[in-house]
Amino acid sequence: MGKKVLEIAEFLKAAVIGDKDVVIRDIKGIDEAGEGDLTFIANPRYRKKIESTRASAILVSPDIKKSAKTLIVVDDPYASLAKLLAWFYPPREEAAEGISSLAFIEKEAFIAEDAVIYPFVSVGRKARIESGAVLHPGVAVGREAVIGEQSVLYPNVTVYPRCLIGKRVILHAGVVVGSDGFGYANPGRENLKVPQVGIVQIDDDVEVGANTTIDRGTLGKTWIKRGVKIDNHVQIAHNVVIGENSIIVSMVGISGSTKLGRSVVLGGQAGLVGHITLGDGVMVAARSGVAKDVPSGQIVSGAPAVPHGEWLRIQAIISKLPEMRSTMLSLSKKIEELEERRKAKG
Repeated sequence: MGKKVLEIAEFLKAAVIGDKDVVIRDIKGIDEAGEGDLTFIANPRYRKKIESTRASAILVSPDIKKSAKTLIVVDDPYASLAKLLAWFYPPREEAAEGISSLAFIEKEAFIAEDAVIYPFVSVGRKARIESGAVLHPGVAVGREAVIGEQSVLYPNVTVYPRCLIGKRVILHAGVVVGSDGFGYANPGRENLKVPQVGIVQIDDDVEVGANTTIDRGTLGKTWIKRGVKIDNHVQIAHNVVIGENSIIVSMVGISGSTKLGRSVVLGGQAGLVGHITLGDGVMVAARSGVAKDVPSGQIVSGAPAVPHGEWLRIQAIISKLPEMRSTMLSLSKKIEELEERRKAKG
């Protein structure tokens, strides 16, 4: 059963250019879409495909004003896509109910009546699993840890003792929360392990991608604040603080005691040294290495990271270095020849 373009436009509070009665049954990418499908244009490079796509309707931004296709005009096509995907594909109810007889629950653990505990889950003594939480097979929750309301832990997630997971948190498969921070005295010589006695606190509405690891604080806590979204394969060290609504892309590494402000964005494979501070709204380009504080609002690139505009100028120069070297060698040779002539005349 589909939805008419008019229904979709009303849902998004959008304008329509074209046939409002077209029925949409699915949402697909621009190359895969066919009759009865809706697609979208969020990246300008795909605009050339507007007329060639077989989709029945397209989500577009206001600067696209006409087409032979039916257009649904919105301020932000990607954000509107997110809303439509949630509308077209609502979350499925969990097949399991209650606590599986194959789960291991230690004494004094609290499990809310409507929590879902799948087979082979382990919940430690005095841990709390709050209302609506779902723990998939292989999840291990340590003693005195807390899993907040409506949080979902996918298979093989590990939450170490005393760590705190807020409400509506999603931890994807293989996430480890609360493993020991990498702390050793006299490194490279004695390697004396420093006990890691802190915790990890993850606030509400955080999502953490598969196989990401978040170390517990040496003292105090590693703190992931509300609304943060973390990709797969990210390493977050002890006592790091990540501010509200920040985005951490895959394969980022953040060293101990580094602090990120609100709405910071770290591109893939970026690396941050320890004990630095990134201000609110900072953006770090992919594969950058950040070794010092970055003030609020700056965009940095490169290794070592510099302001993005400076990095662009450096890149423009690098491509010309062979030519510049050739020119300098030629000029150097001419100077030597001139010096020899001057000496000969003298």
